Amino acid sequence: MCGIAGLCRLDGDSLSPEATLLTRAMTDALSHRGPDGQGVWRNGPVCLGHRRLSVIDISGGAQPMHDMSGGLSVTFNGEIFNFLELKKILAAQGARFATNSDTEVILEGYRRWGTACLERFNGMFAFALWDSRRQRLFCGRDRFGKKPFFYSAQHGCLAFASELTALTRLKNFSFSVDPEAVMRYLAYEYVPTPQTIYREAASLPPAHWLVLEKGEIRTERYWDMPVPDEDDARTEEELCEELRVLLSEAVRRRMISDVPLGVFLSGGIDSTIVTGLMARHSATPVKTFSIAFREASYDESRYARAAARAYGTDHHERILGADDCADILPAVARRMDTPLADASVAPTWLLSAVTREEVTVALGGDGADELWAGYEHYIAFRAAEWFNALPAFPKRVLARLPRLLPASAGYINPRLAVETFLNGAMTPAVLRVQSLLTALSPEMQREVLAPAYADATFLESRTLFAPTRLHYDHWRPPSAASPLARAFHVYVRQFMLDDILVKVDRCSMLHALEVRAPFLDTAAAEFAARLPVRCKLRGFRRKHLLKKAFAGLLPPEILRRNKRGFQIPVAAWLKGRLRPLMEDLLAADSLRAQGMFNPRAVRALMDAHIAGRADLRKPLWTLLVLQLWLRARADRQS
Repeated sequence: MCGIAGLCRLDGDSLSPEATLLTRAMTDALSHRGPDGQGVWRNGPVCLGHRRLSVIDISGGAQPMHDMSGGLSVTFNGEIFNFLELKKILAAQGARFATNSDTEVILEGYRRWGTACLERFNGMFAFALWDSRRQRLFCGRDRFGKKPFFYSAQHGCLAFASELTALTRLKNFSFSVDPEAVMRYLAYEYVPTPQTIYREAASLPPAHWLVLEKGEIRTERYWDMPVPDEDDARTEEELCEELRVLLSEAVRRRMISDVPLGVFLSGGIDSTIVTGLMARHSATPVKTFSIAFREASYDESRYARAAARAYGTDHHERILGADDCADILPAVARRMDTPLADASVAPTWLLSAVTREEVTVALGGDGADELWAGYEHYIAFRAAEWFNALPAFPKRVLARLPRLLPASAGYINPRLAVETFLNGAMTPAVLRVQSLLTALSPEMQREVLAPAYADATFLESRTLFAPTRLHYDHWRPPSAASPLARAFHVYVRQFMLDDILVKVDRCSMLHALEVRAPFLDTAAAEFAARLPVRCKLRGFRRKHLLKKAFAGLLPPEILRRNKRGFQIPVAAWLKGRLRPLMEDLLAADSLRAQGMFNPRAVRALMDAHIAGRADLRKPLWTLLVLQLWLRARADRQS
C-alpha cells in the first residue's frame, strides 16, 4: 500500500525541472501512506512520484518502477492478489522479471494485453503507467474503488494523486470549494464519485481507466457488476459449497505478505468468517485486533473474544470509554482529506492504531454488508414495498405511529427510526435507498443554506440525487433487475464506495496500515452479485446464504447474533461533550462571515436538538464535520 502522485503535460512537451519539486511536494503530503521509501522520476512530458509502504518484495519493489527495456514506467498503490498466477502466464509468453513484486506484473501485463490487462487484475489498486513509445499515460482503478485516484487538468497539465490534499500542494493549480458538491455532501454525508469537494478536481470512478494521449483525456469502464439471476436453479447446498471455496481462496490470496499481518475482529459475522478462514490457512495463531468499550451498551468485545477462543488466535484488545471516541472524533474528521460525516471514523482510526502496533497488513470484512444484505436498510426497503401494497386506511393509521413513540437522546431513537422508514416508504423506489440515509433533505437545505449560496434548481430531487438515479437505473433494460436488486447496486456503487471504503482507507493509511477485503475479491463478489435477492435476504433474515454456508465455521453465539456495528452516541455528545465545539463552529458570526449558511436556521436546529424537541444528530453532525474540514483546509492554506 502506498501513495502515488504525478504530472503529465497535455501537449507532449517536456516538463521543466520544477515538476520534480512539485511532484515531491505532493508525495510529501502522502508520507503517512508510505513511510518506507520514496521516489520521483521525470522524463519528457511526465513526472511520476511514489511513497512506499513495503509489503511485497521489500528489497526489490521500489517505485516508480521501469520495465527491463526502459519503455514502460509505473507508480502503483495497492496489491494485485493474483500476481503469482499472472506471472506464470506472462513468463510462459516470454516475459522476464527482475523482481518478485506484483508491481512488475502490471508493467508486463500492460505490455502483453494493453488496457485489457485491467480485466485480469484481481486486487485493490490505483496506478499511473507511462508508455514512452506511444507517449501515453495509462491510469487504472480497481473494480470497487478500494484505492483512491484523484486528478485535475489545469494550465495544460494533468495532475493526479492518491488524496485531494496532495493535489492542493501544487502552487500553480487553483482549487475552490464547489457549492454543488457542498449541497450533495449535505445530503449524502460525502461527495459522490466522480464529483469531489473541489470544482477543479475529479475522482476516477471504480472499474475505469483513464488515458492521456495526443492531448486528449479519455475515461472508460472496463468491468461491471453482474445482473442478479432470479431464475438461478442451483440448490442452496451447491451455492454454499461454491461460496465456501471462493471465500477461502479469497482469504488465502490476501494472506500473501512479506510483513506481519492480522485481522480486524469485531465479533460480527463477516470478520469472524474471515478470521476462521485465516486460521485454517495459517500454521501459526492468527493475530486478531478489536476495540472494547467500558460502557456495556456499546461494547461487543465478548463476541470478538468468543471468536478468538474458537480459532485459538493471538488476540489484542484495547479497552476504551465511549468518550475517548468523542475526544478524538474532531481531530480525525479534520484529517480526512474530504468531508465525511461518518462518526465511526473514530473507532476505525483507533482500531487501526492498535493494529499497526503489531502488524503492517490487516484483513477485514468490508463489502459483506453491501453484497449480502447486512444493513437494516435492506429490510426497510422490502418492508416499504409491503407498506405501499396496503390499502389507504391502514397506511394512514401507520403514518400516525411516530407521535405515539418515545424519543431518546441515546443511540436508538424509536420515533426517529419510524419517521425515517415512513419517509422512505413514501418515496419512489429509485430514491428509497438514499432517503433512508439522507442527512439534510432538499427542504432542510433550503432552510439552512444562505439564499445567495443555495441553487434552487440544483436542490430539486432529480438533480441533487442524480448520482443515486444513475446507479439505480444503471442496468438496461429496466426489467433486468428488481427494485431491491437495484438497491444492492446503489449501496455498492455509492455508499460503500464513498463512505465505507474511504473511511477504512484514510483511517488505516494515516497509520501506514494496509487493509484487505476478501469479500471484495473479484470472483467472490461476482458470485454474490449474480445471486437472486432471496439468497441474501430471506424474509427479514439478512445474509441468509452466507450464514448457512459458514454455519459450521462460526461459533453459535456469533451465528445467532444480530448486526450492530460501531454504535456512536452522537446525539448525546452534541448535547454534552461536543456541544462547546458545535457552538463554536456553528456560531452565527462565523457562519455569517463564511456566507454559506443561514445562521438563524442553523441556530434553530441546535436549539431544538439541545432541548430534546427533535433528534437532529445527522444534520448537525454533517454540518459540524464540514466546518471542521473547512477550518483544517484554511489552516493548511495559511
